[in-house]
Amino acid sequence: MAGTDKQRPMIAEGPAVILVEPQLGENIGMVARAMANFGLAELRIVSPRDGWPNPKAEAAASGAIHVIEGVRLFDTLADALTDCAYAVATTARQREGFKTVLGPVEAARNLRGRHAGGLKTAIIFGRERFGLNNEEVGLADDIVTFPVNPAFASLNLAQAVLLMSYEWMKSGMEEGEALPFSGPEFAPAPKEELYGLFGQLEQALESRGYFRPPERKPVQVESFRAVFTRAGFSSEEIRVLRGIISSLDRFSPSNPRGSGSPGDDPRRASTGGKRSKKQAGQADD
Repeated sequence: MAGTDKQRPMIAEGPAVILVEPQLGENIGMVARAMANFGLAELRIVSPRDGWPNPKAEAAASGAIHVIEGVRLFDTLADALTDCAYAVATTARQREGFKTVLGPVEAARNLRGRHAGGLKTAIIFGRERFGLNNEEVGLADDIVTFPVNPAFASLNLAQAVLLMSYEWMKSGMEEGEALPFSGPEFAPAPKEELYGLFGQLEQALESRGYFRPPERKPVQVESFRAVFTRAGFSSEEIRVLRGIISSLDRFSPSNPRGSGSPGDDPRRASTGGKRSKKQAGQADD
């Protein structure tokens, strides 16, 4: 095959490429080829529409068999991210929330710095038709988008993977080795531990009536998950955290939010000097 030199060592390192619910085997194969071109080898697929293995993917991979043979399947994006300490989500659409938006060059540098520090990283790509949904973007640490024609911004799946793979390779070249920063001195927790925190926090908030009105719960859950998947809190994020802390501090399972003022709880005394029933009884004796 033109451009292939089997006498040279195969580069196979870097972040995992995660495809969420890809539709066509041909697209998966072209993704594998783009990855192999630029030294990426770990491909994870979440619920491929046409199942796996897929002979059309192998044919379209044009020799990138080591990528195809190493594919790992997952039922959900959260499952695919459990061992990752840092992940970026690619999107062509503006998103609401607390995520930092990066260009492909800066995203590749972030990935390279963390990879050099021994951390597991990933790049997430969405469906061919409509990309990633907000909940899936919320599982990533940062967003990466491409400087494209705003009137014609849609890239096909293989093109998007090719662009990020190219920037990944370029970030490790001699010219790009003097990175502006390296990985953090402490190792971030794997996503599995973070998801455990989410579950525990959601259960505690549920028992205290934090999710009011009930139909806003998905939005509120998405907000606090977005906050806890990145550092460097903004004022808006601080308000989210303060609302959570206030609910946990002021309310209890037996006296949830919406059931009356916390001052009505006989076990608590307000800062304004209201006494509990026990205190009142002692004073009357």
